[in-house]
Amino acid sequence: MLSPDDPRLQPLTLTPIGILRTPFPDRVSTPRQPHASEGAEGRIELASGLGLEHAVSDLEGWEYLWVIFCFHLNKGWRPKVLPPRSAGKRRGVLATRSPHRPNPIGLSLVRLVSVEGLVIHVRDVDMIDESPVLDIKPYIPYAEARPGARTGWLEPLAAENESAGEVPADPEPGFSVTWSPYAAEQAAYLANEHGIDLVAPVTRTLRLGPQPHPYRRIRALPDGTLRLAHKDFRIQFRVERRDVTVLSIGTGYRERDLALSDDPAVAIHRAFNTRFPPGGEPAAC
Repeated sequence: MLSPDDPRLQPLTLTPIGILRTPFPDRVSTPRQPHASEGAEGRIELASGLGLEHAVSDLEGWEYLWVIFCFHLNKGWRPKVLPPRSAGKRRGVLATRSPHRPNPIGLSLVRLVSVEGLVIHVRDVDMIDESPVLDIKPYIPYAEARPGARTGWLEPLAAENESAGEVPADPEPGFSVTWSPYAAEQAAYLANEHGIDLVAPVTRTLRLGPQPHPYRRIRALPDGTLRLAHKDFRIQFRVERRDVTVLSIGTGYRERDLALSDDPAVAIHRAFNTRFPPGGEPAAC
């Protein structure tokens, strides 16, 4: 058995070849899988002076690329994690795609849009902005696609959803998310008056599963509804089978902070509460 001080396990030094630029500034706003970020555009900015001008030759002909990157915001790792589709059961991290790994290395499949010198434009990104890029490889369908491969602890979920002898690509289909008229009005106000888009990231998160989960900051409320914490906002919703209805948006700030803080971000929440007083949503919600 290898020990940590085995000379063959000495630290390695890797130098990033560039960074990712994506619309997602933090963990909360970042999708957990590429299929949840379909259409999200980003780019890979490669470093000059490394000879990469020639390394990107012939890249335009590929439709998809593997991007190997670093989870640069991670601190430490967890031997067991709680994936979204694990039905509340913790799994060994090496049997999951969790970002909290012994080495903070990520692998993501993106769609290539174009190559302009040392800038590679891509789509369907699910990485945090400014993630360091370690390597890029083309996706080769005949060599890397194994549709019939076993899927470990996901197989029972696949069996439950099997229909007419066909197993869906995703063994647990996403949830359907709709916004109540009141919640939609609140979201439109934030978008139009303050440039804050909650609909896209909240919908993306809830489609993955609305169960209480520490990674997605979802908790059950006494009245039977649930609440998602998204940045400084609190989104209340209910679930019926696989249908999620967003009921209302609220602030995450306490009354004292709203009254005393001169932070511009808090001022937005004060204005929001003036427009939509707490507890003022329709009784049907």
